[in-house]
Amino acid sequence: MDTDLQLSPAFSISDVERDTGLAKETLRVWERRYAFPQPQRDAFGERSYPAEQVQKLRMVKRLLDLGFRPGKIMQHSTLQLQQLASAGATPPPAPAPQLEHYLALCRGHQMAELGNALRQALAVLGLKAFTIDVIAPLTAMVGEAWACGDLAVYEEHLYSETLQTVMRHAIFSLPQASSPSTRTPRIVLSTLPQERHGLGLLMAEALCTAAGAHCMSLGVETPLTDIVAAARAQRADIVALSFSSASKQRQTRDSLQQLHASLQPGMELWAGGRSPALSRQPPPFLHVLDLRQVEESIADWRRRHQAHAPQTH
Repeated sequence: MDTDLQLSPAFSISDVERDTGLAKETLRVWERRYAFPQPQRDAFGERSYPAEQVQKLRMVKRLLDLGFRPGKIMQHSTLQLQQLASAGATPPPAPAPQLEHYLALCRGHQMAELGNALRQALAVLGLKAFTIDVIAPLTAMVGEAWACGDLAVYEEHLYSETLQTVMRHAIFSLPQASSPSTRTPRIVLSTLPQERHGLGLLMAEALCTAAGAHCMSLGVETPLTDIVAAARAQRADIVALSFSSASKQRQTRDSLQQLHASLQPGMELWAGGRSPALSRQPPPFLHVLDLRQVEESIADWRRRHQAHAPQTH
């Protein structure tokens, strides 16, 4: 079968499934989530995969069988994947047993039990450590399981709804900063149009609020004009955006440029997430950070603006 495939200029999704052992639904999920593979369309509108993409998918499947996760390898070239496989590279360490337990509850549709378990972890760890050490890696595990076809779309949605309930209650329960001598940044949070993934945004909101910022989340897929209008109406100091690995690099860069040009002078633009646009020469006006850097970034903002804080007598 490999010989026939190599002679053919392009392959149907059924051909690719038989050749690689990757399910059709998995291929479609990867296409949406990772922008790879990128099939063409034949005269009937059906997916048609070039030979070089099939070759890369073979290498991806080999590394998945070794224990790698798709989100960690999908952006590699075929040559890089071959080098990983031939070098006998070891996959990342297995997640903590507690995270595996949470994922098992999700797989078993035990959402009430999952919610209770997460609330217990939150009570023990506090919102900051809970977000960084539990929710961030667990959400990555759920995303990987979905991308591999181990979780259905509705199961990922059940997880998202359960997590949002837990996180929203925790955020609303935090006291608002009220010290008149400390400048509190006002932050508008959102994602750009076509960015549907909102859990990263929720985690950022939790950490910003825990660090004492005043936050207003617009949710996902907010038009640029509405982000700008909200930032002005809320007298925002910072507009914070979340990106997933599915975001398109050129579109992201163009949107960031347009948004920066439309914001009032002095408003900062922050961004985090897994978009290649954030790691490959981000624009100079953009402050790129990960979840672990939120608290220090807000502390640094306060230091820079402390001279403008109101004086008490």
